[in-house]
Amino acid sequence: MYIYIMPFFGTFFSYNFTKMRGLYYIVLVLFTVKFCSCSGICKENEKTALLRLKKEANDPTNVLSSWVDKEDCCNWEGVFCHNVTGSVIELSINGWNWTELKGLKIDDFQWLSSLDNLDRLDMSGVDLSEATNWTEVISMLPSLVNLRFSNCSLHSIPPLFDHNSSVLENLDLSLNNFGSPIPGWVFGFGSLVSLEFTGSNFTGSFPEGPFNLTSFTTLRASSNSFGSVLPQWLFDLSNLEYFDLSFSGLEGPIPNGVGDFTKLTYLSLASNNLNSTIPNWLYGCKNLETLIMKDNSLEGTVSDLISNLTSLISIDMSENFLSGKLPSVIGKLWKLEDLDLSENRFEGVVSEVFNTMNDCPPIGSGNCSSLRTLRLNDNKLIGNLPKSFGQLPNLQFCFMSNNRLEGVLTEEHFTNLTNLKFFSASKSNLTLRVSSDWIPSFQASDIVMGGWRLGPDFPLWIQTQQSIMNLDISNAGIVGEVPTWFWNLSSQIRFLNMSHNQLIGEIPTFSISDSSMGSGGPWLIYLSSNNFSGSLPHIPTMVTELDLSDNSFSKGLTSFLCDKKNESYMLEILHLGGNRFSEEIPDCWMSWPELRVVNLGENKLTGGIPRSIGALSNLKSLDLKRNRLSGPLPSSLNNCTRLWKIDMNENELDGNLPPWFGTLSKLIVLSLRSNKFDGELAPELCKLNDLQILDLANNNLFGAIPRCVNNFTAMVNGRKEIRDGDEEMDYSYYVGVFRESARVATKGNMYQYDTILSLFTSMDLSNNSLSGNIPMSLTSLVGLRSLNFSHNQLTSSIPRDIDKMKVLESLDISNNQLSGEIPQSISSLSSLSYLNVSHNKLSGQIPVSTQLQSFSPFSFTGNKLCGLPLVERCSKNPEVENEEEEEEDDNEVEWFYVSMAIGFIVAFWGVSAPLLFIRPWRHAYYGFLDRKWKSWHT
Repeated sequence: MYIYIMPFFGTFFSYNFTKMRGLYYIVLVLFTVKFCSCSGICKENEKTALLRLKKEANDPTNVLSSWVDKEDCCNWEGVFCHNVTGSVIELSINGWNWTELKGLKIDDFQWLSSLDNLDRLDMSGVDLSEATNWTEVISMLPSLVNLRFSNCSLHSIPPLFDHNSSVLENLDLSLNNFGSPIPGWVFGFGSLVSLEFTGSNFTGSFPEGPFNLTSFTTLRASSNSFGSVLPQWLFDLSNLEYFDLSFSGLEGPIPNGVGDFTKLTYLSLASNNLNSTIPNWLYGCKNLETLIMKDNSLEGTVSDLISNLTSLISIDMSENFLSGKLPSVIGKLWKLEDLDLSENRFEGVVSEVFNTMNDCPPIGSGNCSSLRTLRLNDNKLIGNLPKSFGQLPNLQFCFMSNNRLEGVLTEEHFTNLTNLKFFSASKSNLTLRVSSDWIPSFQASDIVMGGWRLGPDFPLWIQTQQSIMNLDISNAGIVGEVPTWFWNLSSQIRFLNMSHNQLIGEIPTFSISDSSMGSGGPWLIYLSSNNFSGSLPHIPTMVTELDLSDNSFSKGLTSFLCDKKNESYMLEILHLGGNRFSEEIPDCWMSWPELRVVNLGENKLTGGIPRSIGALSNLKSLDLKRNRLSGPLPSSLNNCTRLWKIDMNENELDGNLPPWFGTLSKLIVLSLRSNKFDGELAPELCKLNDLQILDLANNNLFGAIPRCVNNFTAMVNGRKEIRDGDEEMDYSYYVGVFRESARVATKGNMYQYDTILSLFTSMDLSNNSLSGNIPMSLTSLVGLRSLNFSHNQLTSSIPRDIDKMKVLESLDISNNQLSGEIPQSISSLSSLSYLNVSHNKLSGQIPVSTQLQSFSPFSFTGNKLCGLPLVERCSKNPEVENEEEEEEDDNEVEWFYVSMAIGFIVAFWGVSAPLLFIRPWRHAYYGFLDRKWKSWHT
């Protein structure tokens, strides 16, 4: 108002402004009073239109309660009028009531036609799901500059034909659910300055450009589902200042060769599937302050040209495949406050970056470094942290874990880190060597130094950290008793990890300080793999994770579990395995309703499994292996329908396998090996579709293998279907701290699986009395990796289509009564690395393949097999051999008669020929005969 009046009077009285100052202000006040008196006069037609809106709208929370006919509409809530004309120029209605979770609903916009001077319309939170004509608002209001329909339950964008005359500058359609591509008309407003599409579920490709957007500065379009590449024309908008397309399903390369992009101050392409190198045009954005490219598939190196981006305040390129050396020039970006290059493949010496951070800029331009947050964790950096690391006075958060750092750090490395709050550099080969009376210059809340060499003495400097809340000094080579002062300090620590040391002594009762009671959780205590002894310490009810495994705790569990029956504990993970507990498991699990993991394995517990374990409705993992438990499984376990794992191997449990196992539909691991279970395999087991590991070996089971084994869907697919993101069965609040594991018998040995447990599949029914055939349906388990049916009484033959089981790595069917030949198809199992078919009734030649001939001969002994790797060579085909023998006999007979004939002819003619052709021989021969005749008669 005043900006139109004051210049006029300033010009009119400029010739004698000093003398006329009093008159100037008098006239000014009169004009102001006159204009203000008419500013409250609402135009009748506009008031009627607004009352029509109120009448037609569904307003359960009385958003429009101030809109009363007797009142001036310019005084209504959300209505703003022009001070001179009285026209409604702005309508701002917040339609959603977060307290009652409901709000205003408008189905039509016909009433808007009377508000032709409206330049701002904000209906954020109003339900416009039935207002199918909402795009007509733009054509209906020729003066409209700002339109905000955020969170309005819009689900479609009708076409807009007449918008060339529109003066629209700002359009906000965020938090809707369109489920369709962005229409081209959205980018067709010549005066457009800002577009906001955050969380609107836009899909498909961007409209084809280019568009004439000379004034366009802001694009906020994160959290959509485009599933397309970035269009080149977006990067030709030379006036763009704010560009956010994060979490939008973008793929392919980032366009290169962009022109003038120098006005850009904010760029985020985070959490997409972009797979190019970093484009060169990025290094020319000299005004860029925020750069977020994290969680993509970017590769290549970061150029030293990044030193051109002197305005940068924040860089986040984490979770990519960037490699090469860290550009040391990053340390010269003096305004940089947050640097995140974590979870990449950077390598090189880490000290180079820190050394350049202390090359101060010109005098008077500020501190050497403004860095507050540094994340270089999960790379391949080497070397030691330099002493210059301690010269970053503004540093608050430092993450260096999971690199290849090594060396010795002293007090000098932490000299000026006065603001350090969070220091994480675990899983490196670093040593901290400080004096026993060292007092750090910082007061940290989080210290994560797992894997450092801090011992052998307990680090006394921890006592100075009065604000400590999270402490990890695991695997630090600390030996001896824990000082008493530490147990007092631990009352304020929410995450304590001192596992994998050589700590001894008893643990006192844990307590939580009054100052920490209201700070929330979780409360995690990890003291495994030490040599603590005595009874279990009592814990506060708000502790959520407790791991005291692999120590020397003894006696029973009754005092720990049952002392406070009237209290309800928040504990979710209880791991007491690998100790020396004896006695029976107490029957008081009702006080622990939040438990998701119970591991009491590898102790000396006796008696039966208590029925009250069935009260643990949230239970996902139950591990009671390698104890002395006996009796049947309690039927109350069928209430634990969320179970993923049951491991009770190596006990003395007996009875039949209960049919209610089929109700545990989420079961992934079922291990009952080495017990005394008997009876037949219940067909209800086949209802366990998610089962990946089935181990019932070394029991007294009999009968046939169920033919419904093909219902084990996870053994078909190779893993269970992921429905809730629990891929690695990771139970802890902190990912990776407590992960599920299982001992699996495969390839003739026992193996421990944890990180890849969700990828392994196994079935072991060995050492029972199972009989009958191997079901043909077994070969449909094409995702099975290990199969063991050995030491049973199985008959018939090996299934001929066993070649379907392409990923099979271990197959043991030895010590059965299988007969017939080994199928030739088994030679195509290229993944097979262990095979044992010994001691059956198999016969014939061993099929020829690279794998089969490389196995030990002992894998085939005890059969009637021949061929490599056995020494027995296979004879020729018997049928062919008989035919050859018969043929040889026939030949021998024929040659016998031929020889007789030849002999007769030779003998006959050898005597007769001389008598016929030689006269003296003939006379002598006949004279000889005559004399013999006469002497015979005489």
